[in-house]
Amino acid sequence: MTASKVVSFGHYQPGRIVPNAELETFVETSDEWITRRTGIKERRWAGESDTVDSMAAEAGRMALANAGDLDATQIDLVIVATCTERDRSPNMAARVANALGMDQGPATIDVNTVCSGFCHALALAQHAIAAGSATNALVIGSEKFTDATDFTDRTTCVLTADGAGAMVVTASAESGISPVLWGSVPSMSDAIRIEESNNGKFAQNGQSVYRWAVTQLPAIAAKVIERAGLDPEEIGAIVLHQANLRIIEPLAAQIGAPNAIVATDVVYSGNTSAASVPLALSKMMADQPLPSGTPILLFAFGGGLSYAGQVITAP
Repeated sequence: MTASKVVSFGHYQPGRIVPNAELETFVETSDEWITRRTGIKERRWAGESDTVDSMAAEAGRMALANAGDLDATQIDLVIVATCTERDRSPNMAARVANALGMDQGPATIDVNTVCSGFCHALALAQHAIAAGSATNALVIGSEKFTDATDFTDRTTCVLTADGAGAMVVTASAESGISPVLWGSVPSMSDAIRIEESNNGKFAQNGQSVYRWAVTQLPAIAAKVIERAGLDPEEIGAIVLHQANLRIIEPLAAQIGAPNAIVATDVVYSGNTSAASVPLALSKMMADQPLPSGTPILLFAFGGGLSYAGQVITAP
């Protein structure tokens, strides 16, 4: 089977920065309460012109610009992970391919496993390359989470944000993406919801999700590293789903990777669901690039309840 690797990253965030103080003007909350409960200081909210597919296209455009000799015409698979698209057809991946001028006609697939969507999408791209069904893939997570936000619910509206992140993945002689570890807890599928019965708005049982994340996920994340054939000490960076800093910090600590930089982009970007892992990693690599070959743990979790993770090597 053909191996694969990540060759570049890209991201997009809307221009509007929303500090905690702005939320105080329309919902009963405070900067102190939000910071203590979530670690978030500010987030980005999309304008009317920002859509799931337009943000995905901009993140993809940046990833392709960073991909060296590879360009949009060589992409034969586009996967977009999202749970906030409003339109059933055409799907977001097809719109992205059109926006980026991919007249060669790549396969275009949308994935919805909510917050774990990007890590699932990355695994699907890896599997397609291994099977010989693709050679170059553009994998994107994009969310306009504010479309699914109840701005009267102070427990959720302080979390949500908008943005997109992307990776270009190509066939490779040596593997740069470990086997995925994925799964779900169907008995807890109602813990995180975006349902028509609630006007399509995000709701969750926050305490149940928190307890699950900090008690059950550390062992699963450790198995991701084990499946990659590595010891925790070899991990150079940890990029978890940017759900809440109060989940990220204890989860990262329990994984036990003492040499790893831990992404905490949630502080400035909020919770962008399926976009959060590639967004946080792209920004990390832009701000302080990791040496080529550095093992990076990606691990996402959320609605379903679902989870997925893999180790990639920095390009």
